[in-house]
Amino acid sequence: MHDLTFPLRWRVALVAPALAIFLAFWLLPMVSLVQVSADGHFVETYRALLTNGRYMRSLFATILLSAAVTAATLVISTICGLPLARRQFAGRRALLALLTFPLAFPGVVVGFMVIMLAGRQGLIGALSLRLTGERWVFAYSMAGLFAGYLYFSIPRVIVTVMACATQLDTSLEEAARSLGASSWRVLCDVILPALAPGLIAAGAVCFATAMGAFGTAFTLATDIDVLPMTIYSEFTLNANMVTAAGLSIVLGLVTWAVLSVARSLTGAAVAATA
Repeated sequence: MHDLTFPLRWRVALVAPALAIFLAFWLLPMVSLVQVSADGHFVETYRALLTNGRYMRSLFATILLSAAVTAATLVISTICGLPLARRQFAGRRALLALLTFPLAFPGVVVGFMVIMLAGRQGLIGALSLRLTGERWVFAYSMAGLFAGYLYFSIPRVIVTVMACATQLDTSLEEAARSLGASSWRVLCDVILPALAPGLIAAGAVCFATAMGAFGTAFTLATDIDVLPMTIYSEFTLNANMVTAAGLSIVLGLVTWAVLSVARSLTGAAVAATA
């Protein structure tokens, strides 16, 4: 009997810190957020949010931007990640370090870099002024935010693509080539299906990150209407706690739904990527 209770005590001791963190940093704040957003009239409050044109435009713009960033990131990361994972060449480590370096940058720094690239005094504006006589400025728009999100999303997905590519069964590719398949058919019929679980998982995390990213949007926010900025405006400028809390719940539910779908398609791969 003593031998059975001793491991049980250790299990409780190990689980207790994780449970305390879960309660303190997730469950209790979420319960409080739901209570604030309901404001005593749960159905009416969320009906008003979901029928408000401005809030819904902000939500759909955020979803479309996140989806576009995810699609572009997956394409670029797959093209770059496969050769990096499967080929050895001079300067490979330096190139990999440069590609993953943006992981160290917070969103505000990424936003500042976009301004230096495509702002009013940016490099692209200076070059376009010399070549066309017109200054191209897009840092303070959805295009600038797209560039910023793409910048910090690519390193995360490249790491996942490389990890998945190193686990591919090369004998399947050799068999396909021996049967006369072209390199394009091998890529489409063998490599990409094998990478699909990892790409879906990485894409889901990329989408979730873009949905909730705030620092870059805050730095560039001039004509940008994305949901994190709307929540910030309602909370700070309008002191509208109910709306800010409700929009936060909506944002969280959309992100959770995407992660849940990806998890159902890939099993535990989403959790591993996150």
